Amino acid sequence: MTVQMPAPRLPAYDRSKLTPGIVHIGLGNFHRAHMAVYLDDLFAMGLCHDWAILGAGVREGDARMRDALRAQDCLSTVIELDPKGKSARRVGSMIDFLPVQADNAALIAAMSRPEIRIVSLTVTEGGYFINPATGAFDPAHPEIAADGPNPHRTAFGAIIAALKARRAAGVAPFTVMSCDNLPGNGHVTENAVVGLARLSDPALADWIAANVAFPNGMVDRITPATGPRERAMAASFGLGDDPVPVTCEPFRQWVLEDNFPTGRPDFEKVGVTLTPHVHNFEMMKIRILNGGHATIAYPGGLLDIEFVHEAMANPLIRGLLDKVEMDEIIPYIPPVPDTNLGDYYRLIVERFSNPEVADTERRLCLDGSNRQPKFIVPSIRDALAAGGSVEGLALVSALWCRYCYGETDSGTHIPPNDPDWDALVTRSRAAKARPAAWLEMTTVYGDLGQDARFVQAFDRQLTRLWAVGTAQTLSEYLA
Repeated sequence: MTVQMPAPRLPAYDRSKLTPGIVHIGLGNFHRAHMAVYLDDLFAMGLCHDWAILGAGVREGDARMRDALRAQDCLSTVIELDPKGKSARRVGSMIDFLPVQADNAALIAAMSRPEIRIVSLTVTEGGYFINPATGAFDPAHPEIAADGPNPHRTAFGAIIAALKARRAAGVAPFTVMSCDNLPGNGHVTENAVVGLARLSDPALADWIAANVAFPNGMVDRITPATGPRERAMAASFGLGDDPVPVTCEPFRQWVLEDNFPTGRPDFEKVGVTLTPHVHNFEMMKIRILNGGHATIAYPGGLLDIEFVHEAMANPLIRGLLDKVEMDEIIPYIPPVPDTNLGDYYRLIVERFSNPEVADTERRLCLDGSNRQPKFIVPSIRDALAAGGSVEGLALVSALWCRYCYGETDSGTHIPPNDPDWDALVTRSRAAKARPAAWLEMTTVYGDLGQDARFVQAFDRQLTRLWAVGTAQTLSEYLA
């Protein structure tokens, strides 16, 4: 029997009075539980009603999301998974979802309108066309090459087309704001936009570099994927058959560089931290939280553990996390304004351990080829440079390699879980006999495959994983 939950909170403002100021590209769960919620809170205070969101997308999945959200007047169900009691709200800060078209005509037209002053994005860590080996924009990426001499098919191509139209019309450019979980996300976005523009119109690229703002930001909120459990939860709040509810932890954080030449909502009034020190917060979050996720992901996956909170309850995995964080990650993070790193880590442990979130180990294991270079490799480099231990971080890398073999310790098949899965499986199987083969992925490790200390540590850990299995290897490391 379905237990009826308390009625959801509805928008505390007249949505018919909202007008758009933001186009957001990439209406996934994270955006709807993060920026959309901050704006919903702001609108409920009677403020900034000219900053509503027009949703947009450039991929096939975005069209399905558009159909689902427009069928419910662009309202998103957001369910906060507090262990003390769940609560639901209907977030009304998005007022329309633009047609998803191959040529992005509707998106380009909307971004060309003078009242649109911010274009924001959540297109995933892998959506910025970065060459992993150099960290720079990759003009040879197939999607970039396919965008042609007048780019408009990718999100960045559409942004360029709209900026070009605004320049021609004498309209001030909008601010481009990445809300993706990337180090220096503003710089990365600028590199993608300017780099793509330079391929076809160097003068326009120079104008964008000189006139368009790309603020950096750090974003944080755990938002699991939506499945039958989440849809049933929405129904328990009396929300019928909402096909795309969002569940999330109660915690949220947004740290933002205040660089918005054409204006912005009053973000600071709803808890956003505006600071020139975004990089410090960002390093803390990416290394401790995202690095922590990467640390617990692969041992959990190899031990057939389904949920993150179950992994946190396993003393070997929790011990691995504590030791790697305390010995090899946190000591090399610079000070963060008004933040105690030990307290921050304890908060992370609490968040990972929340059973209501029901985040999955498989989600954490996803896309390691994009995540490891950002979340783990920088900590390895810093520890090596300081002369510190890298044994735990080498074990984390070895666990990822072992996972990419394609089967768990019990012999259970692991379905593909990375854009480069086939290549990773091939390399993992080569590394079983010759561990250094894994570190020859320069797109992930750069020149770390030449560092004797790291190579030897990795060799030791991967060899033990194959010899005695995950549990025993963790036990030996902790001993």
